[in-house]
Amino acid sequence: MAVTKTLTKAIPFEKNSKVEEWDLQMTYENDSEGDATYYTSTFSARAVAADGDFTAKAKADWTKSQLEALCPTSSWDNVFASQVDSVITNPVVTPVPDTAYSIPS
Repeated sequence: MAVTKTLTKAIPFEKNSKVEEWDLQMTYENDSEGDATYYTSTFSARAVAADGDFTAKAKADWTKSQLEALCPTSSWDNVFASQVDSVITNPVVTPVPDTAYSIPS
């Protein structure tokens, strides 16, 4: 299962020309859309300089890899793997009623 992670949203919150907070979103996908094992999930996080998540700096000084590093991907990796396991690998099978069943005599 090949998992791709794509940073799909990065909204900066600025104060005094420096980013103080980031609203981030990352989309995970395994396989290709249309495949039987395809699954996608989107995760969101907020990183805050005042909480020690990063050092405030100008918006233009940020790189994509720095933004991706603010995402808690190790946690999201585990959640995504669990989601794939429960939906694709080991789905819950719901019992089907047999309404035509006859009670033995």
